[in-house]
Amino acid sequence: MAYEVEAPKYVRLAQTIQRRIEDGTYPPGTRVPSENQLVQSFGMSRPTVVRALELLKRDGWLESRQGYGTIVRGRPEVVEQQDRRGRVALNRDESRASGRLVEVAEVPVPARVASALGLPKRAKVLMRRFLAEEDGEAVELVSTYFPAGLVEGTELASTDALRGSVREHVEARKKVRYDHVTERVSARLPDSGEAELLGLPDGVPVLSVLVIACDASGQALQVSDVLLPADRQELEDTYRLN
Repeated sequence: MAYEVEAPKYVRLAQTIQRRIEDGTYPPGTRVPSENQLVQSFGMSRPTVVRALELLKRDGWLESRQGYGTIVRGRPEVVEQQDRRGRVALNRDESRASGRLVEVAEVPVPARVASALGLPKRAKVLMRRFLAEEDGEAVELVSTYFPAGLVEGTELASTDALRGSVREHVEARKKVRYDHVTERVSARLPDSGEAELLGLPDGVPVLSVLVIACDASGQALQVSDVLLPADRQELEDTYRLN
């Protein structure tokens, strides 16, 4: 049985505000509408609006300035730096990419993925896991999760590498269109299976880029968890001091 549950209201509101930042409706350096204005504009409760704004502040899209309100920062630098990873994961051709498909299985949905897909905690999803390699060394582990409704009528459950990208395959088979992605970057310790595939010793963390691919309505179609060994990454961020 497939479950189709919308993402929480505060997440959908945050995604809407984020898109307005990216399309220039809310330019960097300007104030976002007040909480009262957002409540009236979107017909949502104040707690929902507050949670959405807190999420955007946490991820670097907005900031609070004393005596001035909530200011648009623009697209966060860390998102710009990791954007290539998300795009590569979304458009990778498994049959030609350097690496190998290591697992295809129906699994319980991880909590972070369940939230992004709007699924209950006990739901099952299909996972395709690909280990990308360069010169024989593992450089990233990509676990992509699909809700049951998206898998039907496709070859996503096949244990053979897909020809062309997953995105192209799904768009052709399901007549849907990928419109935009949201990326969330965090750090964590890998589980034992992830550490073994990436060749990591105990205690070495990974960077996780959670790539949420959505249609034009904001409905998540798939979620990819891109794991990068933290000891093999070099991130640089330049920003202004005001």
